[in-house]
This record gives sequence, C-alpha cells and structure tokens, in this order.
Amino acid sequence: MAYDAEDTRRRIFAAAAAEFAERGLAGARVDRIARSARANKQAIYLYFGDKERLFTAVVRAKLEEVGAALSIDPDDIAASVGQLFDWHREHPELIRLLLWEALESAGPAGPDSGGASGSAAGGHGAAPEPGPSPDSGLRDAFQEKAAHLARAGDQRASKDERLRVAQDLLFSVMSLISWNFAVPRTCRATLGEETEAAALDRRRTAVIEAARTLAAAAADDRGGS
Repeated sequence: MAYDAEDTRRRIFAAAAAEFAERGLAGARVDRIARSARANKQAIYLYFGDKERLFTAVVRAKLEEVGAALSIDPDDIAASVGQLFDWHREHPELIRLLLWEALESAGPAGPDSGGASGSAAGGHGAAPEPGPSPDSGLRDAFQEKAAHLARAGDQRASKDERLRVAQDLLFSVMSLISWNFAVPRTCRATLGEETEAAALDRRRTAVIEAARTLAAAAADDRGGS
C-alpha cells in the first residue's frame, strides 16, 4: 500500500487534539501522539515542526471549526444559540484546549507574546518565520460575524456604535455557552442535578433565554444611541 501523507497528517492531528485536550501542552508527549496516530515521531516533526507548533495548529483549527459553526442569525437568536450550544456539547475538546492554552501561554512576555507557540522548540523544527499574525484570519472571521449582526441593527445608530454593540453581544453569547463546558461539575453541583446531561439540558434552555434578553438589550442600545 502506498504511503498516504495526507491520511498520516489527519491521524496525527486527531491524536494530538485528544492528547492536548486531556493533558495540555506540557503534559502531552509526542511518543503517545505517534502511537495513537500509528505514525512515527519524525512524521510529526516533518509535518508540524515540533510539539508547540502542533499544539498551536490544533487550537487554531478547532477555533476555525467553531468559527465556521458560529452563525448568529439576528432574526432567530434562539435557534442560533441552541445550535452553537449543541456544537460545543458535541465537541468538548475545544474548551479544554482553550483552557490549557490560557494556563500555559501566560508568562512575563504577556498575552501578545505568541502563546504556546512562542515557547522553546526543543531542538526540532526551524525557528518561527516572521509574517502576519496566525490569528489574523480568525480575527477577520469573527469580525465579519459581528459586522453581520451590526448590519441588522437599528440604522439610527452610527456604524461604529452598532459594530461595538454587536461585538459585545457576540462575545457575551459565546461566553454564556462556553462556561457550561469549562466547569461541568460546578454546573451540575450548582443546579443540583443528578447527571451532567440533565444539567446541560437545563442550561441550554437558560442560555437561550439569556441570549434573547441580551439581543433585545443590544437592539435597544443600537436604537437609542
């Protein structure tokens, strides 16, 4: 059977996503990723450079996934938020990856130092090349979603004000959803539910109602500016 490089990359990526979600960057091991992916370590270094760059690639790809899934319809906030809540429920690894990234990228250089990918390469792969921020595409995608919300707003407000209100609404909705999956045991304990599934079902309804309230308040802000 001929060697399939793309299939090998996909297996490495899937194995890395699971490993990083469970153990974070520091706790993850390249040899475990290689075994799980049925690949050799050299293939990881060849395709991704090193563990740090692989972690960065996984986090970025997962964010792009949720960016593609995130489509807030200003005329049907409830359906949009429900769909996004369900997406997170089906992909709990994203929140775990983001929590690991936040924990492990903090340092004296500050939040703009490049995150996990800015750490030492460990002797594998070339030094990072200068160029545009790797997050620029993600930023543009989220800004376009905010702009879509803003275009649906009350035209009496200025364009800049509508955009700022829409950005805040978008991030508030994302935050309302994601925290349920960041602290599932706390969620279950706070609600007094017997199972995590029951807690999440209840929270889904509550989040949708909260999003409706936020959207109505945002519409008032746009119209009253």
